[in-house]
Amino acid sequence: MNAADWYAARAGGMVAYVLLTAVVLIGLAMSGKERLEGWPRFALEDVHRFGGSLVGVFVSLHILTLALDSQAHLPVGSLLVPFVSSYRPFWTGLGIVSAELLLALAIANALRKRIGHRTWRRLHYLNFLVWIAATAHGVGAGTDSGVLSFTAVYVAAIVSVVALTARRIARTTSREGQSLKGI
Repeated sequence: MNAADWYAARAGGMVAYVLLTAVVLIGLAMSGKERLEGWPRFALEDVHRFGGSLVGVFVSLHILTLALDSQAHLPVGSLLVPFVSSYRPFWTGLGIVSAELLLALAIANALRKRIGHRTWRRLHYLNFLVWIAATAHGVGAGTDSGVLSFTAVYVAAIVSVVALTARRIARTTSREGQSLKGI
């Protein structure tokens, strides 16, 4: 593998992570009934859906370029079966679990009308697990995770997702409390 391929593998993983974080944040904003000036809900839903597709493209690029890397010594099996890789098996395994769960959720999204909204919504919460596993994978297996700019990306992502999740929970709890007052 030449340097360009190696950079493509790293970039594919990082772009996938940034997009995944953005998709999670948009999902949290929509579910929390956040208002974004100039953005109607249908536009946010389209961006959320398209962003999810882009995550899949960049995860695929990340995996494919790693599979082509002759110096990484990652046979196809170690890119498909969690926790068997010779390279940081736990952290690499989390990335594989994250990617495979993301694929399963993409299939569930495609079958949304058949499985019903309630089942789809419950499954959709697993995207948090995808994001958490992807975060741990990037920090633990990423060769650049100690570089300041990469660390800044992970810190910004974690702070953003935690803050918006807390806001979402607070708003839900507040609405539930207001509903109980009227009883």
